[in-house]
Amino acid sequence: MMKNLWYAMLGVALALGAQQKAEDKGSANAVTHNEGFLKLVDDAKSRIQQIDIEAYKKMVAAKEAHVLVDTREDSEWAAGHMAGAVHLSKGIIERDVEAKIPDKSTKIVLYCGGGFRSALAADNLQKMGYTQAISLDGGWRALKDSGLKTEK
Repeated sequence: MMKNLWYAMLGVALALGAQQKAEDKGSANAVTHNEGFLKLVDDAKSRIQQIDIEAYKKMVAAKEAHVLVDTREDSEWAAGHMAGAVHLSKGIIERDVEAKIPDKSTKIVLYCGGGFRSALAADNLQKMGYTQAISLDGGWRALKDSGLKTEK
């Protein structure tokens, strides 16, 4: 009897442990942003131009000249990105942008995962003299569901 009770308790403990691992794994995919980061992003957004996915699709349909810049990390870029995009991750964009896009009047549409890092990058590019740095609100999540061409 005690042996059966012990096995039953062990089974419950293992099941609870497996459930907790599954919950932990699911929550690791959710991105939560800290208050200080969000304040920084909100401050940047108060100074920059943003467009949503519908406005960007209209820009593409009208064949409006622009450079699309992916500001995500290398691993995010490797997993998939917009066809024709230039990769300048948030960690290096300020260092390398002048070599890749020397004309500071070029229209640059920046995207990241959801529009936060690209807003920070757009703000810094403006400080560097770029006059048409635009952050795409919704970022990669909006782009990959937009019907526009992606690649790996």
